[in-house]
Amino acid sequence: MDRTAVVLLATALVAVFALLVAAAAGLLARLDGATFPAALTRGAVAFATVLTLASALAGTLAQFLH
Repeated sequence: MDRTAVVLLATALVAVFALLVAAAAGLLARLDGATFPAALTRGAVAFATVLTLASALAGTLAQFLH
C-alpha cells in the first residue's frame, strides 16, 4: 500500500473519531442539563482535544519511525 494512501486513511479515521467524540460529548452535556451553546462548546473542546492528542502522538511516533 502506498504511504500517501496510509496517511490519508489515518487522517480520515482520526477526523471521524474526533467527530464521534465531539457528538458524544455534546450529547452527554445536553443530557446533563447544559444549554445548547454550552453543549456545543463542550463538543468543540472535545473535538479539538482529540485532534491535538492525535497530532502529538503522530509527532512522537514520527521520531521513532523515520
